[in-house]
Amino acid sequence: MDISTIRRSVVAVRASIPEDAFTSNTLGTLREGSGVVISPRGLVLTIGYLITEAEEVWLTRHDGKVLPGHALAYDQETGFGLVQALAPLDLPALEIGSSAVAELGDEVSVIDGAGEIGNSHIVAKQEFAGYWEYLVDEAIFTAPAHPSWGGAALVDRAGRLIGIGSLRLQMSKGGAVADINMMVPIDLLPPILDDLVTRGRVDKPPRPWLGAFSAESSNGVVVMNVTPGSPAAEAGLRQGDVIAEIRDGDVEGLADFYRKVWKSGPAGAEIPMRVLRDGRDAWLRVKTADRQSFLKKPQLQ
Repeated sequence: MDISTIRRSVVAVRASIPEDAFTSNTLGTLREGSGVVISPRGLVLTIGYLITEAEEVWLTRHDGKVLPGHALAYDQETGFGLVQALAPLDLPALEIGSSAVAELGDEVSVIDGAGEIGNSHIVAKQEFAGYWEYLVDEAIFTAPAHPSWGGAALVDRAGRLIGIGSLRLQMSKGGAVADINMMVPIDLLPPILDDLVTRGRVDKPPRPWLGAFSAESSNGVVVMNVTPGSPAAEAGLRQGDVIAEIRDGDVEGLADFYRKVWKSGPAGAEIPMRVLRDGRDAWLRVKTADRQSFLKKPQLQ
């Protein structure tokens, strides 16, 4: 693996987001991370939260040259984002590998847009449920953690891209706590890439969205926060509510909660749910929505 050549394919990503954007309070108005060149035509794969609602995107090569980009697409389900360079990047595309064949214990490299390389190992491949209504069936977890993980390239020993950096988490094992990175597996990209490039989103009905930030509890799922103006807020869901049932089906953890919501019908469908509030049962009916409809649309620079 020629690491110097591979490093050239990873760029720094900086995005500016309007102050009145839907995600500005939670994700900020200036977001910085990395992206990976996946096409000789200047298509850059990154993690979507960096470019959601961006009005300006800038790509920086390792030699310091800065070029404008366009936030082409953000897929809510996988978390991937795409940026199209608006000037020639003159950088090689990184070969896309397979995350399915990666195994526990494999040596991997995590490379950010500044060219910093972290040598890591795959320590887990398992389901990951995020508090923002996000689920990956088989996320990749690596350690030690890279300090600049957002949009960083996860590369196997053959120099192929097998994942994109999303989060920094902590793992406890044998009484010791270690920082790890969660990577979105690259195998989720090929089935949706053409749609993202040509349409800006996947060509299928959007998942129903609630607008609740949640975590697992001993008897269901507890609501940590509710997005103002969201379906959850409009239905009266509150911080501290414990969601116990969806359509008469018990909620068995965060991933199960999401799957039950997503199977309940298209965005716009009404979902009955039983919540425990102050020691009492309450039934709410939440009319779901398309999360994308709350976001500012990318504007071509």
